[in-house]
Amino acid sequence: MPSWAIGIDLGGTNIKAAVVDEAEGVLFEESQPTDVEGGPEGVVGQLALLAAELFQQGSEKLESSTFAGIGVGAPGAVDSSKGLLSYPPNLPGWGRYPLRDALQARLEQSHGMSVPILIENDANAAAYGEAVFGGGNSFRDFMMVTLGTGVGGGIILDRKLYRGPNGTAGEIGFMIIDFEGDSVHAGIRGTLESLIGKQRIVELACSMLQGQDSSPRLMELCSLDLSKVSPRHMERAAKEGDPVALRLWQRVGSILGVGLANIVALMDIRKFVIGGGIAAAGQLIFEPALMQLHRSTLPSMHEGLEIVPAKLGNTAGVCGVAALCFASGHPLRSDD
Repeated sequence: MPSWAIGIDLGGTNIKAAVVDEAEGVLFEESQPTDVEGGPEGVVGQLALLAAELFQQGSEKLESSTFAGIGVGAPGAVDSSKGLLSYPPNLPGWGRYPLRDALQARLEQSHGMSVPILIENDANAAAYGEAVFGGGNSFRDFMMVTLGTGVGGGIILDRKLYRGPNGTAGEIGFMIIDFEGDSVHAGIRGTLESLIGKQRIVELACSMLQGQDSSPRLMELCSLDLSKVSPRHMERAAKEGDPVALRLWQRVGSILGVGLANIVALMDIRKFVIGGGIAAAGQLIFEPALMQLHRSTLPSMHEGLEIVPAKLGNTAGVCGVAALCFASGHPLRSDD
């Protein structure tokens, strides 16, 4: 009988959670803003309540005896064997936190639930989800890159999730692209995330628009108020031919391409699956990224280079951590 699990994607902006059936995929979904101000305890309370509510929903349709557990994808370095989350960049003040144990304790105390819980890096979870169910299903080796509030990555080698000896492999967002640049994230200058994370993209758009009278559509979309500019405005304006929006996505894609070229040179990975909210811009990013990827690698490295969109959208992370909970039934297994 197929298993089912609860997958949770803990983000710096939102928490997404779902009941995932091994055979049917996502059955129920929930989403809510992350209580960043509440710190670890506030967020753990959110996670526990979401999990309890979804478990109740799932139990009404599925057999409780086939419940495989709760998987949580979290930003930052994760020691999955110990359930520790270390210094998540978009959750200030967390430090090194025993997320698995804290969530288990809260579930038992507040909701009377005692169930298996695993913690995984959110980008690793998304990569695993895409490998099992999505855009990476046909690739033996690939890197998943998530573009959203931050920039994350997960590596699949020989159809296995590669975490690295300390659990930090795939953190492409901290790859340094411009070590003398002005952009700083998490105290490190010139990282990929500091250059094309969501907030930086918005800042770049605003700087391009200031004193700019050749982008009427983009200005119209944000009601002439630069504080309202969003990636969705930029995507829509670019698709309608706005020159400033087109130049912005060209730059974002080119920067991404440089980061991918470094992965090709270092690991000989030539397949890339791109997901996350920013990746909704699609070919506006992918085309310049692929062009820059070719320009930034040797001709001998060009064979097989491919950039494809993720297929699971916002459910990649929840599907990935849920799949990690299943005891059997998938061709892909992590290298625990």
